Amino acid sequence: MANTLSAKQRIRNSARKAKYNRLHRSRARTFVKNTRELVAKKDTEAAKEVALVAISALDRAAGKGVIHPNNAARRKSRLMKLLSKASVKK
Repeated sequence: MANTLSAKQRIRNSARKAKYNRLHRSRARTFVKNTRELVAKKDTEAAKEVALVAISALDRAAGKGVIHPNNAARRKSRLMKLLSKASVKK
């Protein structure tokens, strides 16, 4: 248990920031997951629309420092690679 006032404040701040980070990380992951599911169902048009939202969410999370910018870039790259492969097969 924290003894000093500053340690207690750090605990409160960490909890608030963790909640904020979880929100943005979860939102980005959800959109990526939805895109992957649409690609699996071979609905490439809807998948492209959701992919744009997913990319935006990843960029926003990276910009806010929730995830590393290279992590966002890697996820976007893999998502676009998956989409292009699915559209070529169609």
